[in-house]
Amino acid sequence: MSTARAGRATATEPDVPRPTVTCVFAVTDTPPPDEVLTVTPGHDGGGPLRVLAAGALHLIVQDVPAAAFGEEALAERFNRPEELERCARAHHRGVQTAASAGPVVPLPMATLYLDDRNAVRAVTAREASLRVLLDRLRDRTEWAVKVHGPTAERVPGAAGDGPADGRAYLRRASARRRTEREMREWALARADAVDRELRRYAVAATRHRPQSEQLTGRSVPQLLNAAYLVDDGQRAGFLRAVGELARDAHRTAVEVTMSGPWIPYSFTQSDEVECGAHQEVGA
Repeated sequence: MSTARAGRATATEPDVPRPTVTCVFAVTDTPPPDEVLTVTPGHDGGGPLRVLAAGALHLIVQDVPAAAFGEEALAERFNRPEELERCARAHHRGVQTAASAGPVVPLPMATLYLDDRNAVRAVTAREASLRVLLDRLRDRTEWAVKVHGPTAERVPGAAGDGPADGRAYLRRASARRRTEREMREWALARADAVDRELRRYAVAATRHRPQSEQLTGRSVPQLLNAAYLVDDGQRAGFLRAVGELARDAHRTAVEVTMSGPWIPYSFTQSDEVECGAHQEVGA
């Protein structure tokens, strides 16, 4: 009788909880309500998003399975484009939800701590610099502006035009290369002028490496890939300036495009934040 009961107990015994680690999405001083966090899907297999107090700051975190977020497991997953995209989307959802209530400092994707205590310790050690950064980002958003220039095909005087005389061909080829170089320099100067003008309306600006044509999916080279941190009160002036620059560029072979507003990812990578982003799993 006793043995039978023991057997039944073993058969119906609940699963042993899997060990988890703490994944941190962002730091804020104005956390969103719990009811907003709990309906936001985080990483697959993890618990609901929640707020973790860290002194005067708050972390937006999620308990995630340690086995799926260990160093080797993450390396294997991030080598698969679909898994990398899935993790990146989950991370952005967490940051975006955190930003719904106020300024945030997004942490790098898959910022992991062994437990809540270690996460809190890491952030409170840098509380002063993080609070300065949050104040800097308050009521400000990021806008992305890109400038694309002409392709070589749009440069007149193709080397294959005209008679096939050798000297004439070389002269045309040399003239074409000179024209391409001059047009490239002119287009870069136009891109620099766009950047200078827009910096007048921003509290901070940064230029990222131009993206390749393979990444942009366009047949024209990217001359400027910039981000601007703009006071929300100055948004109208900034947008008006971009519109005027785009119209002026439309009359030439240069194109100006804008997107936003975005969470200011480009302006949160201070040395202090970088140092605070630990991946302690497996350490």
